Amino acid sequence: MTESAAQQQDKPAAAAKEPAQKKEEALPEAPEAVPAGEAPQKPAEKSAEQLLKEQLEAAEKKIAENYDLYVRAMADLENTRKRANAEVLKAHKYGIEKFAANLLPVIDSFEKAIDHAADDQGPLKEGLLAVYRQMVHAMEISGMKCFDPKGQKFDPNFHQAVSMVPASESAAPGTVAVVFQKGWMIQERVLRPAMVAVAQG
Repeated sequence: MTESAAQQQDKPAAAAKEPAQKKEEALPEAPEAVPAGEAPQKPAEKSAEQLLKEQLEAAEKKIAENYDLYVRAMADLENTRKRANAEVLKAHKYGIEKFAANLLPVIDSFEKAIDHAADDQGPLKEGLLAVYRQMVHAMEISGMKCFDPKGQKFDPNFHQAVSMVPASESAAPGTVAVVFQKGWMIQERVLRPAMVAVAQG
């Protein structure tokens, strides 16, 4: 066999090897193997149970907040109701305070007129006494009363001291020796303090 014939026999074998090599080059690279025991990482997802638990906690927190607001609102409402009742009661008790205070000088004038007519006997004096008693009665049934503190211990809450006098057997030191003007109360409040002179101690 000649050399050219041998070369021709080798050509088909070489041609057969070339497609195989091209196929190997065209195959994609295989992915890297994951080590045993390691699962592929996935984004964290909450289970339905966890979501329900979070929703329940949020609802319980909202309920607690609403209940606190409700309790506060009811407390404010109760305080408002009490204040309104107190104002109504105060209006009933002291609504005529200004009117009564304006009447006190009239009563004082009647008392002075009666004192000046002490020696007189007749219808004029009886008329003055009758009108005076009616006015005092009207004041008393309206929640007011007069007080005469002579001989009592001086109390700045009820008495207005305008002078000092020497202590005597009838007036101990620190007590009311003379009453120039009687005091008046309206319910438990001082409508007008008594004008007094206090014995020196």
